[in-house]
Amino acid sequence: MTSKAKTVAQFLKELPDDRREVIEAIRSTIVKNLDKGFQETMQYGGIGYSVPHSIYPAGYHCDPKQPLPFAGIGNQKNHIGIYLFCIYTDESASKAFVNDWKKTGKKLDMGKSCVRVKKLDDVALDVLGKTIKKMTVKKFIAAYEDARTQWKKK
Repeated sequence: MTSKAKTVAQFLKELPDDRREVIEAIRSTIVKNLDKGFQETMQYGGIGYSVPHSIYPAGYHCDPKQPLPFAGIGNQKNHIGIYLFCIYTDESASKAFVNDWKKTGKKLDMGKSCVRVKKLDDVALDVLGKTIKKMTVKKFIAAYEDARTQWKKK
């Protein structure tokens, strides 16, 4: 369910209490571990974390008007989505994330880089925080550019 909220505060206010609790915990974990160059904004109808144009002027290749997405949190109809573009562009980070999550014993419902959860007990917050913390802006941009080069070769 894409939100039309213009601010993170407005987005959170619109959520049902049970969803707000989960999203606020995920958000807190991300913000606490986020490298200083990333920005928190509303992006794609949810909370987004991105590399601003002031750091990466080219923006997102799919839509250069958008800052380069890093991670996000969305309130979907049947789940809360944790969008980790930061591991989509880095295969070793993706493997480490999956392995670390599975070690917690929590079920991992994941697509290529989207983790779907329904309640706070479903979320391995420590693994999420560790993954976010490991990825600096500089490292993320390098992984993104490397991934784009690889995508072009296919």
